Amino acid sequence: MMSFNEIAGNALLFFLVFGMSATVDIHMLLLQLKNIKAILMGVFLQFAILPVLGFLVVKYGTLDRSAGISLLVVTSSPGGSYSNWWCSIFNADLALSVTMTAISTLLSVVLMPANLLIYSRYAFDHADDADVVDSLDFNSLFIALTVVISAIGLGLFASAKVHSYKFNIYANKLGNYAGIALVAFSALLSNTSGGGDQKIWNHEWQFYVGVMLPCLGGLLLSNVLTSCVSLNKPERVTLSVECCYQNVGIATSVALTMFQGEELATAMAVPLYYGLLEAVILGFYCIGAWKLGWTKAPKNINFFTMIGTSFEVLTTEHGDLIAIEVSLPKNQKDLKEKTKIGSDGDILHLKHSIDECDEDEEMDYDETKCGWKCLTAPILPSPTKPKEPSGLQLPEVPFESEEAPRVVTEQKGLHMYSLWEEREKSPRNRFRL
Repeated sequence: MMSFNEIAGNALLFFLVFGMSATVDIHMLLLQLKNIKAILMGVFLQFAILPVLGFLVVKYGTLDRSAGISLLVVTSSPGGSYSNWWCSIFNADLALSVTMTAISTLLSVVLMPANLLIYSRYAFDHADDADVVDSLDFNSLFIALTVVISAIGLGLFASAKVHSYKFNIYANKLGNYAGIALVAFSALLSNTSGGGDQKIWNHEWQFYVGVMLPCLGGLLLSNVLTSCVSLNKPERVTLSVECCYQNVGIATSVALTMFQGEELATAMAVPLYYGLLEAVILGFYCIGAWKLGWTKAPKNINFFTMIGTSFEVLTTEHGDLIAIEVSLPKNQKDLKEKTKIGSDGDILHLKHSIDECDEDEEMDYDETKCGWKCLTAPILPSPTKPKEPSGLQLPEVPFESEEAPRVVTEQKGLHMYSLWEEREKSPRNRFRL
């Protein structure tokens, strides 16, 4: 029978994942499910790169056997659901984060034991690989899998059924509050269970460096590899968080099953220390990514405005109202060929000059000699009734210069031009469809 602590922890985990999933617009999630490149890269980073880094530290470092086994379990575990929370408060790509959480949780049932069998065999004596896998608490693993998958499914269903940006905002707040409560609850448990035997700060410097290296190495390689395959910047931040943020609770349960005495204290110190490291390192990384313009939040807004605003919801809502894709035909002949309404949406034509020009003459838009602007309004699959607005506005962005650049948000299959700079201009420059 489950204890009260287990029930409370799983309940908070459910509300955290449910809230993050219900924040995501269902059409944005469907777009991410088609983003095969990002999903495959995320799986590769989670179940190939990080376990290899953990193995190299254990094989060639100076960690004790108990610490080494515990580190292998940490680096082979699926990503923690806190990764959704980090992506939410720092405005990375939350739709991709929720997608990766569901996929990695399902794959972990097979890939985690496989990685432990392989790497423990080559890192230690051959007898250790079976011991590690046998010590896995598959019952707890399946319970966590059920909680996460059911929370994601119900959250996405609620987002699609309610069909309201206001609901998305409230769901995001629920997930954030549940995440804060789960952090506090976990900290309370770690301080009240196990006494002082864990001795987290009573090790040689090699221990702290060894446990830290997979996290730092995974973060560095994640950014390099995701940049090499040209993922957009919020997706790079999301996959970096997904790679490095691990479910350290699995390693804790393995340590309690396998070890006793001093070995138990050393093994328990690994997930505790890694948990502190990943929070601190990813906290600084996410702040740096925001200031570099790698997230969906403008880099020059107030910090508390940034973490308190769900740009995942507001940019999607804002894009539905005033975002269009502008394409300029080369000449009048091309314009006539574009008058059909295609699957990409309605095509509107706006003549910006009354000067005449030949049909095949190329248009010089820099001199605005003549021509037409072809305004394509992308249309995503949507229900018959419009989505209920949130009632919130995007925060005002303090521009760094008088002539502010256009802010561009890219989505797969959709280019959204967020025309913040058009607010103070003539109404004829604001496009609403």
